[in-house]
Amino acid sequence: MTSVPLLEAKGLTKRFGTLLANDAVDLVVQPGEIHALLGENGAGKSTLVKMLYGSLEPTAGEIIWKGKKVHLKDPAEARKLGIGMVFQHFSLFDSMTVVENIALALPKGQKMSDLAKRIEQVSNEYGLPLKANNLVADLSVGERQRIEIVRCLLQDPQLIIMDEPTSVLTPQEAELLFKTLLRLASEGRSILYISHRLEEVQRICDTATILRHGKLVAQCTPSQETASSLASLMVGSSVKSVEREKADLSNAPVRLQLEHLDLPASGPFAIELKDICLSLKGGEVVAIAGVAGNGQSELFDAISGERATLADAVVIDGQKVGNKSITIRRKLGAAFVPEERLSHAVVPSLRLSENVLLTRHGSDVPSMTRKGMFIKRTKTGKVGQRIAENFDIRKGEPDPNAGSLSGGNLQKFVVGREIDRSPTILIVSQPTWGVDAGAAALIRQALIDLARKGTAVLVISQDLDEIFEIADRIAVINKGSLSEAKPVEEMTLERVGLLMGGVHGDAPDDVDLSIPAKATPEDGGSNAA
Repeated sequence: MTSVPLLEAKGLTKRFGTLLANDAVDLVVQPGEIHALLGENGAGKSTLVKMLYGSLEPTAGEIIWKGKKVHLKDPAEARKLGIGMVFQHFSLFDSMTVVENIALALPKGQKMSDLAKRIEQVSNEYGLPLKANNLVADLSVGERQRIEIVRCLLQDPQLIIMDEPTSVLTPQEAELLFKTLLRLASEGRSILYISHRLEEVQRICDTATILRHGKLVAQCTPSQETASSLASLMVGSSVKSVEREKADLSNAPVRLQLEHLDLPASGPFAIELKDICLSLKGGEVVAIAGVAGNGQSELFDAISGERATLADAVVIDGQKVGNKSITIRRKLGAAFVPEERLSHAVVPSLRLSENVLLTRHGSDVPSMTRKGMFIKRTKTGKVGQRIAENFDIRKGEPDPNAGSLSGGNLQKFVVGREIDRSPTILIVSQPTWGVDAGAAALIRQALIDLARKGTAVLVISQDLDEIFEIADRIAVINKGSLSEAKPVEEMTLERVGLLMGGVHGDAPDDVDLSIPAKATPEDGGSNAA
């Protein structure tokens, strides 16, 4: 480390009207350092890095780059200084090649053939191999992330901001990324690393800055902390661990049966489902792992009824419903939590009480409407309040619009709304996507508790820590095919990771996933977030 930091933020403050998103935050990033930025949802992490990348103008405070105060009027100005960012959500065009996508972010005038050579040279040099002329639509999610990183590296950044970089990767792909980050740090480049996965923060990060409610609350060395202590610093209290007792399924009925489910691709970049078979009993949690884009959304649509299949391909409590509507499936006791909160699960402009009614359609409407036309607002309001209390939903008014809630609170509402129905089957996709440690623990425990009351719970998730924490059986989806669901005790991270990457049959146990770790977690690495 040198005496002059690469980047300093002094008293950075950002107001949005009456909301104080960042309150006099200080941050110091040294050259060659991997620096974690931690905090629960709404803590102010995104606002802070947007100011550091020139996407937002600070209300107050200073940004100092290599000892000199700078004014970042836009991201282009930040990139000129040497600040790059790899976003959590990719900005790539599926119908274009790797080199065409990268060229869009670089200065004009370069020959495509020369750029293609540079892409392949740099990507191979950093262990992120890419073929410049491959179509993005044909690439895995891990390869797409490589494009984002290589695009950033071609701009020769000295500081790289990374937002949840492993959220869509297999364990094997994540390990390769860690090796790349350590290589970059060894060259003197710095990484500002945002992640909810605390075990990886402990392993690769030198320093951590922790925000809570927009304020700096702690700075620490992750290797000297445990996952639990980091989570406690983030949320301000201890995070209750998730408890899962072994399910007794000896007399449990089969609630959901998928029989040779096939579904054609709905478009040129969609995934075809092929011969999917799965049996799910009341009382158990079955989790489906997989890298994004391998048929998860298509499977959810087929089970929920958003896309029709053959009648006997989907069976709910003995009823063939593959060609039946969502309403009929709900009347049979099924409930569904889609991946997209705002665009799919709720109507943002409607109040929570009104959103409660949406998924009661057909099953609970008589108790919530008068003559099927007039809403019993007292009834829907009480249900909304009950959900808010049971799932600790924090809101500024008694019955706000759904769109006004933070991402974590909205997710708790969506999951809580369906659990409140006491369904016999619950299908939930990405239950804790992007939520903080406390909210994740609450949701996961609620899913386990629901299952133990007799509900069949099917969880589709990319978070392997979550899957191993809550599942009784695990299956893996890859390119539209589903592996056999096996007891969690028979599975390992390595086996699941290999299945996610397309290795079928018996996966070897001796796969080497080691990296030059910066730290060994004191508590054995249970990921609290």
